[in-house]
Amino acid sequence: EVVGRLGLAALLGALLGFEREFDGNFAGLRTHLLLTLGAALFTLVSVAGFDSLIAERSTTNVNVDVTRIAAYIAPGVGFIGGGAILKAKGRIRGLTTAATLWTASAIGVAAGVGFWVGAVAATAIALFALEVLQPLSRWAAALGERHGRLSE
Repeated sequence: EVVGRLGLAALLGALLGFEREFDGNFAGLRTHLLLTLGAALFTLVSVAGFDSLIAERSTTNVNVDVTRIAAYIAPGVGFIGGGAILKAKGRIRGLTTAATLWTASAIGVAAGVGFWVGAVAATAIALFALEVLQPLSRWAAALGERHGRLSE
């Protein structure tokens, strides 16, 4: 089951990363695969890594919060995503890649806890947003530029 969860996380991350790499972004296949894999593993450690420490309250003083490790994934990935955002010539690039990295981490957490449906559905929706909505997004940006709506 552990291998299946990690494998699903890696596969879903690879799908997102392939799309990003195909689109010419620096954070591509390997980055997204490793991010979802790492998030899934952190989640698995959070959920199952401390089972041997759990006992009846009267026999141990250990208190385990299974969400504690997973809770640090989002801020950590936010730091990585911040590095993907670049400003050059008055334009900001990398916001979508940063958002995709953040989404990939959530997909990894979902796969790590065995929430297969959520992980697969989020990947499908993210790929829809990245591929199917891209022409609409470009059209809206071009329309906004023509009407002077975008500012630097």
